[in-house]
Amino acid sequence: MTMRFEDPAADFVPAVERVFGVQPRVLDGSRAVIVGDVKLTLEAGERELWLVRRLPPALEEWIEMVEVNDDIEAAVRAAKERLARE
Repeated sequence: MTMRFEDPAADFVPAVERVFGVQPRVLDGSRAVIVGDVKLTLEAGERELWLVRRLPPALEEWIEMVEVNDDIEAAVRAAKERLARE
């Protein structure tokens, strides 16, 4: 008997690399990454992608949430577009 587990967020880090064109710093067991001064973090069972601006010395400003449907890369693209509007 073969068991198969699917993790819809398994492509999160590679998707961030493809969309942003840089290798992100991986945090929190690959459920959060840092790109520049922004942290992208998966929350609520990988259904929400939050954009968090990192502020000195150790503060965070939770900017906006992008809903993750079936395609994690589409959510990362939407997050990048929202960051570009700021």
